[in-house]
Amino acid sequence: MLIDLTGRTALVTGSTQGIGYAIAAGLARSGARVAVNGRRPQSVDDAIAKLRQETGRDTFLASPGDISTDDGARQVIEAAPDTDILVNNLGIFGATPPLEISNDEWRRYYEVNVMTAVRMIRAHLPAMKGRSWGRILNIASDAAVVTPVEMIHYGVSKTALLAVTRGFAKDAAGTGVTVNSIIAGPTRTGGIEKFVRDLVGSGLPWDQAQREFMVKHRPQSLLQRLIEPEEIANLAVYLSSDLASATTGGAVRADGGYVDSILP
Repeated sequence: MLIDLTGRTALVTGSTQGIGYAIAAGLARSGARVAVNGRRPQSVDDAIAKLRQETGRDTFLASPGDISTDDGARQVIEAAPDTDILVNNLGIFGATPPLEISNDEWRRYYEVNVMTAVRMIRAHLPAMKGRSWGRILNIASDAAVVTPVEMIHYGVSKTALLAVTRGFAKDAAGTGVTVNSIIAGPTRTGGIEKFVRDLVGSGLPWDQAQREFMVKHRPQSLLQRLIEPEEIANLAVYLSSDLASATTGGAVRADGGYVDSILP
């Protein structure tokens, strides 16, 4: 497939590392101008320098700001006002026994994992409708469907994100704007490596720790390994293109077969 995003501007939240970084790189390689977001200006600048070196592209914009706050979101929106492709990637996760999750933690997970996406969609969707073209992607998780006992608060927030996706897709019906979520399976990022170590112990070599994690904590995976961020990014780039014009309101899986279902 030839995916050409030349002339499109993309904003990827939480894109200084991990899945967001890989998506930013993939979109840039396909010709898009990409706004890179993180809370700290220095981390954004460092990520852009690395992205330029890795992709050979000079089409990146700095869009720092904490989008879990109204002021931070406004700052990010002003840095990339004409966004054609919005990727709501920012999210937090961590293991906590169910009865030890505080009310404040429940609120924090909802604010970061759900409301950041709502803020950004409300800011960019009207202009996308006006241009009769737009792509909105919300990065969800297998935890949205298979609630993990070690992080119920995370799973619930990602379930809510699927509903946010479907609802705004209905609002965008017939406008040329598509709204989809990606159900990402267990993916190898810096955050997941710490998570794996927390669950299986820090003394094992990484390959052995990863295998033990998959066997004990993610046995449903048909891939039987952690997914690479670039594998999630490949789907994101496709859904951002004209080729995916008939896909909207969906929860599209890049989960390594983790979700045990014959439906998406």
